[in-house]
Amino acid sequence: MDMQQTKGNRAIVIWLYTGVAMIIVQVLLGGITRLTGSGLSITEWKPILGALPPMNEAAWQEAFAKYQEIGQSKYINSHFTLTDFKWIYFWEWLHRNWARLIGVVFFVPFIYFIVKKTIDRSMIWPMVVLFILGGLQGGIGWIMVQSGLNEEDLYVSHIRLAGHFIAALGLLWYVLWFALKLSLPASHRVEAPVLRRLSGWVLGILVVQLIYGAFMAGLHAALAASTWPSINGYAVPPGMFAQGGFWADITHNPITIHFIHRGLAYLLIILIAVWYLRSYKVPQLQGARAAALFTVLLQVFLGVLTVLNANVKIPLAFALAHQFVGMGLLMVMVWAHFLTLPLRR
Repeated sequence: MDMQQTKGNRAIVIWLYTGVAMIIVQVLLGGITRLTGSGLSITEWKPILGALPPMNEAAWQEAFAKYQEIGQSKYINSHFTLTDFKWIYFWEWLHRNWARLIGVVFFVPFIYFIVKKTIDRSMIWPMVVLFILGGLQGGIGWIMVQSGLNEEDLYVSHIRLAGHFIAALGLLWYVLWFALKLSLPASHRVEAPVLRRLSGWVLGILVVQLIYGAFMAGLHAALAASTWPSINGYAVPPGMFAQGGFWADITHNPITIHFIHRGLAYLLIILIAVWYLRSYKVPQLQGARAAALFTVLLQVFLGVLTVLNANVKIPLAFALAHQFVGMGLLMVMVWAHFLTLPLRR
């Protein structure tokens, strides 16, 4: 599929970039939901009826009673009053309803564009795939929430959290790529196989880094070492292989995850610096080039600030800024990768 920009596509392009912005907000709301411990406050999955919050005092008490049955309430938030519960309920409710709004924003204009014949046949199947990805993302989210709705687990599984997060970023990548195909003509691209391979490596490592970012959030692993540039005074901290197995350590041991997350950040700086230097004389890449270097440096800076201020709990503002810039870096590198797509002869 090689779609070029036309006047008729302008409304579709605006629609798609609006979707990109809404997905970014949704991921940030997910971050707030996680860091405020709000993700388990709604214990039921009601795709339609769940759009409304409890409408009276009795309904609120019922929702609160259901929350009080799970381990998180019993062992961490046993002191919660109904007012406290309403606060965490709000974030999870907003997160779910923003997802519903995204569905409406994508679906209603899609039908309108079909009726008005603004969308040609080459666009229909990619949009169907987009809706499937969106539906799967909602399903993954509920599977994640279910992992914490019991008396044993105090939080959702960080593995499922990472799956939910990466699925959201995959949706963001897909919509952005689709929008770029419609908004950027071939004259903006350049044949650069070496740079394309290098940006592909950056994207691959960045995806792994973002997975580890989700592990960091899910396990509150920033609290394992609130020092920089050392990790609790070490370059390689002790206790990294204390879980009884390599895979267990790299997926469940907070200090190991912390070490890997930092190491991947340094590796990304090096790779993006190399890409930056190699793309110096390519006019089509100058915007992406500057944005990539600035974004990765800002991302590392915010990561350092988050770690240094993570003494008792993770600082919400720094953590959200770190997550936001991480998404920005992903989008910049997707843009850079797109600009080196092979040109049709």
